[in-house]
Amino acid sequence: MDYELAENKIKEIISNNQNPQVLQYVVDFLYKNFSSYNWIGIYIVEDSYLVLGPWQGQQSTQHIKIPIGQGVCGSAAHSGKTEVVSDVSEDQRYLACFASTRSEIVVPIKKDGVVIGEIDIDSDVPDAFDNSDALFLEKVADMLSWHI
Repeated sequence: MDYELAENKIKEIISNNQNPQVLQYVVDFLYKNFSSYNWIGIYIVEDSYLVLGPWQGQQSTQHIKIPIGQGVCGSAAHSGKTEVVSDVSEDQRYLACFASTRSEIVVPIKKDGVVIGEIDIDSDVPDAFDNSDALFLEKVADMLSWHI
């Protein structure tokens, strides 16, 4: 799907659903419309942890609570910067979730400069995420920041 079209669809989803389910609706939209996005989750910052919120994929992850600073997700939450891992087998920070995962992108969700959550996406395709994905998902994260 075209990123600009997807961004407009997500804006529409958010503007039409001002309720707690909006995060799940966005996760579902991304999962359904981007074939290389095999698992999508939104983690919410609670104290010094990331706690799994809405997600979509073939199966649940065992990592439902991640200390900030641990793994790729925890590193992104700590730094406040998007993390793109082209090959998870080459990154010692990667917390294995699924045997099929080959690459990952983690995008912090910030409000007033503070990380309050993040979008975590796994793919079974090596090097699945590029700068276009990062820019698109950073826009999505900005839109979601008012719904956490």
